[in-house]
Amino acid sequence: MWTVIYIAPTAKVAEMIQTKLTEEGFLVRSRPVNLSKQQYEIQVPSGELEEVQEVLNSILHP
Repeated sequence: MWTVIYIAPTAKVAEMIQTKLTEEGFLVRSRPVNLSKQQYEIQVPSGELEEVQEVLNSILHP
Protein backbone atom coordinates (compact mmCIF):
# COMPACT_ATOMS: atom_id res chain seq x y z
CA MET A 1 0.00 0.00 0.00
CA TRP A 2 1.31 3.46 -0.91
CA THR A 3 1.32 6.30 1.61
CA VAL A 4 1.60 10.03 0.90
CA ILE A 5 4.61 11.49 2.74
CA TYR A 6 4.73 14.96 1.23
CA ILE A 7 2.78 17.34 -1.00
CA ALA A 8 5.26 19.13 -3.26
CA PRO A 9 4.28 22.63 -4.41
CA THR A 10 5.74 22.21 -7.91
CA ALA A 11 6.76 19.49 -10.34
CA LYS A 12 10.40 20.54 -9.97
CA VAL A 13 10.34 20.05 -6.18
CA ALA A 14 8.53 16.71 -6.57
CA GLU A 15 11.13 15.52 -9.07
CA MET A 16 14.02 16.57 -6.81
CA ILE A 17 12.57 14.77 -3.79
CA GLN A 18 11.74 11.67 -5.82
CA THR A 19 15.25 11.56 -7.27
CA LYS A 20 16.97 11.92 -3.90
CA LEU A 21 14.79 9.30 -2.21
CA THR A 22 15.33 6.91 -5.13
CA GLU A 23 19.11 7.44 -4.84
CA GLU A 24 18.77 6.40 -1.17
CA GLY A 25 17.20 3.13 -2.33
CA PHE A 26 13.52 3.78 -1.67
CA LEU A 27 10.60 3.03 -3.96
CA VAL A 28 8.96 6.38 -4.68
CA ARG A 29 6.24 7.66 -6.96
CA SER A 30 4.66 11.05 -7.46
CA ARG A 31 1.35 12.04 -8.94
CA PRO A 32 -0.45 15.32 -9.53
CA VAL A 33 -2.94 16.25 -6.83
CA ASN A 34 -4.57 19.18 -8.54
CA LEU A 35 -3.50 20.18 -12.02
CA SER A 36 -4.69 23.75 -11.57
CA LYS A 37 -2.45 24.21 -8.52
CA GLN A 38 0.47 22.10 -9.79
CA GLN A 39 0.81 20.18 -6.51
CA TYR A 40 2.22 16.65 -6.43
CA GLU A 41 1.90 13.85 -3.88
CA ILE A 42 5.11 12.03 -3.04
CA GLN A 43 4.21 8.45 -2.17
CA VAL A 44 6.19 5.55 -0.70
CA PRO A 45 5.26 2.02 0.39
CA SER A 46 3.77 2.17 3.90
CA GLY A 47 6.35 -0.35 5.17
CA GLU A 48 9.17 2.12 4.48
CA LEU A 49 7.42 5.13 5.99
CA GLU A 50 9.59 5.67 9.09
CA GLU A 51 12.90 5.31 7.25
CA VAL A 52 11.76 7.57 4.42
CA GLN A 53 10.57 10.28 6.82
CA GLU A 54 14.06 10.54 8.33
CA VAL A 55 15.67 10.91 4.90
CA LEU A 56 12.96 13.33 3.75
CA ASN A 57 13.62 15.55 6.77
CA SER A 58 17.32 15.71 5.87
CA ILE A 59 16.40 16.63 2.28
CA LEU A 60 13.97 19.37 3.27
CA HIS A 61 15.99 20.72 6.22
CA PRO A 62 19.71 20.35 5.42
